[in-house]
Amino acid sequence: MTQMKLRIFYFAIIFMLICEIKPQVSDESEFLVDRSQTGLTHVPKDLSLKTTTLNISQNYISEIQSSDILSLSKLRILMLSHNKIQYLDISVFKFNRELEHLDLSHNKLRKISCHPTVNFKHLDLSFNAFDDLPICKEFGNLAQLKFLGLSATQLRKSSVQPVAHLNISEVLLVLGDSYGEEEESDSLRYFNTRSLHVVFPTKKEFRFILDVSVSTAVNLELSNIRCVLPDDECHFLDVLSKLHKTPRLSKLTLNNIETSWSIFIAIIQIGWHIKMEYFSISNVKLQGHLGFRKFDYSNTSLKALSIQQVVSDVFSFPQSNIYSIFSNMKIQNFTVSATHMLHMLCPSQISPFLYLDFSNNLLTDIIFKNCTTLTALKTLSLKMNQLKELANIILMTKEMKSLQQLDISQNSLRYNEDENTCSWTKSLLSLNMSSNTLTDSVFRCLPPKVKILDLHNNRITNIPKNVTHLQALQELNIAFNSLTDLPGCGTFSSLSALIIDHNSMSHPSADFFQSCQKIRSMRAGNNPFLCTCELREFIKNIDQVSSEVAQDWPDSYKCDYPESSKGVLLKDFHVSPLSCNTTLLILTVVTTMLVLAATVTFLCHYFDLPWYLRMMCQWTQTRHRARNICLEELQGTLQFHAFISYSGHDSAWVKNELLPNLEKENLQICLHERNFVPGKSILENIINCIEKSYKSIFVLSPNFIQSEWCHYELYFAHHNLFHGHFDNLILILLEFIPQYSIPSSYHKLKALMAQRTYLEWPAEKSKHGLFWANLRAAININLMNQVKEINHT
Repeated sequence: MTQMKLRIFYFAIIFMLICEIKPQVSDESEFLVDRSQTGLTHVPKDLSLKTTTLNISQNYISEIQSSDILSLSKLRILMLSHNKIQYLDISVFKFNRELEHLDLSHNKLRKISCHPTVNFKHLDLSFNAFDDLPICKEFGNLAQLKFLGLSATQLRKSSVQPVAHLNISEVLLVLGDSYGEEEESDSLRYFNTRSLHVVFPTKKEFRFILDVSVSTAVNLELSNIRCVLPDDECHFLDVLSKLHKTPRLSKLTLNNIETSWSIFIAIIQIGWHIKMEYFSISNVKLQGHLGFRKFDYSNTSLKALSIQQVVSDVFSFPQSNIYSIFSNMKIQNFTVSATHMLHMLCPSQISPFLYLDFSNNLLTDIIFKNCTTLTALKTLSLKMNQLKELANIILMTKEMKSLQQLDISQNSLRYNEDENTCSWTKSLLSLNMSSNTLTDSVFRCLPPKVKILDLHNNRITNIPKNVTHLQALQELNIAFNSLTDLPGCGTFSSLSALIIDHNSMSHPSADFFQSCQKIRSMRAGNNPFLCTCELREFIKNIDQVSSEVAQDWPDSYKCDYPESSKGVLLKDFHVSPLSCNTTLLILTVVTTMLVLAATVTFLCHYFDLPWYLRMMCQWTQTRHRARNICLEELQGTLQFHAFISYSGHDSAWVKNELLPNLEKENLQICLHERNFVPGKSILENIINCIEKSYKSIFVLSPNFIQSEWCHYELYFAHHNLFHGHFDNLILILLEFIPQYSIPSSYHKLKALMAQRTYLEWPAEKSKHGLFWANLRAAININLMNQVKEINHT
């Protein structure tokens, strides 16, 4: 493994550490400052006094002084990795009494001086330029130390002894490029740690005599193993063989290996017989060929073997050699991932495999075809391979009588229901078929007892209604498809968890929660919700159960349409119940109209509104007619504003009410008792007065229709109306006259009254003002000639 790859590896470690720290920032007592990769040459001076975590890694800082961090009394975590620091005096941290995590890895440190007051829990001095282990005698007082990262080009027992009595959880030991010239092979026995990670020099053949078997670690990790020499010259195999006598070893991890195929198999063979439970090999670069090699499967205590990220420069040898070795291993858990493996043989006899992970390879769907020896297998992962036909996978599982979990995600699987191949193993409980090309038809062929089903990121548009064999289904993930509605639980009677976000649901069914009483967890956000009346009930239902069921409510539930509501959270979307209920809307409108009509009727009756309206209408008509009169023609012949015709029985009202209110406005009124010309006949005077008056006012009452002279006056006035060019007739109804009481000879009066073309004298005094204003407006005209001829006795 190159130095660059190693740096990437440790960048990842630093990133994970940061991720572990960041969740604490939500606490009000935590204050994180991240100034990494900002080109700093010194510790910034503008740091908050509240800072508890300071990340200034990957900069150009060459030294750190006490004054730089003196004010940061609350500092707990300081990351200074990947800088240019050459010397460190730990006394600079003597005022930072809460400092417990210090990362100085990947610097240029050659020497440190210690201080007894510091109490670290995490101290990383790895990947520096120390010759001897940078362990001060003061480190022996770090009783709470859990992680210690070191660098050295030589190992000596005396360097380790100051911390030999400490119980450190994890030790990282990075050996410099010149390591091997001076070393004490059993130095590792003095590290009292549960996990030991030794990083050997890069680009260097493994010729070290370091005895890792003396370590008391439970978890041992060895990185940077380069062994491309002939098998008998690879010292690493000798180092590995000594682990037989390691009493506490439970897990062995080998990283960054560069070797030949034959040595690689030899490493697996040696690890097979070491007394440990877990063996992991990753980041392997292989060269050369692999011939037939017999593998000894006896006497192993391994429970799990993991081989990941293998690259080979040649595949010209018969690959069945390696497949046969892998397929017949007598262990329970086996992982071969990211190795470009093309195939895997079926075990030659009943296999103890319980867990198989062949993810991220090049396997096709003919794997384990007609394989009857995997009867104990419970978990199988074939994700990220080259699987095509789901029918072949179904047939593969048929003989796996114990299979409970199957992951065939991230392939190119499709299902053609015309093939009538649906013979899943009956034991399957969890099935992951996400990120394939499956359609709705897949629901017609699913394991009958499946409880957990993952179908997200496929091409599903609908869940068929006639699916009846999934009563055991408890968890369904169908996100990132094209479903338009929530599935009812009539088909999935046991469903308790549903993930259906990122689909095409615009108006999900409101009765979902009624049909899915067992739902305990649901995610249905990030859908194009159509915020209309149809969505109102769904919003109400999901809001009621949001704290318990809808895990992504309310932030992931937003309106997509109409445009006016786009981006609005569903919980903030409100629409009037009235606009959503047609029956209620009609009922409300009808009720409102009835109430309004009743109110208007009452007001009309109480305030006599029709009378006012009629008066206003007549006033308007009068003003309109007045504008159409030729004033010059009238003013030359008229002498009076109005001629009054009334019964003698109504004279009191005429003289006391009518005349005073008209004449006070300088209106000239013609009355028969004062304006008739003596010597002329009554009819002649009537005709003469009517012709010289702008208007003829008739005071109507039961007395009026009993007067013969009133009849004549009305007749002549009406005759003048039809022969003139204007309306000169004004009727005042002083008292109500029943139609039946009007004589037949008064047919013109009947016609006029039927048309209600008269002014009613109101009994209420409050209406008198409007009555007089209307009457005066009807007869108001500027007369040029005053009464001369007939205004004398």
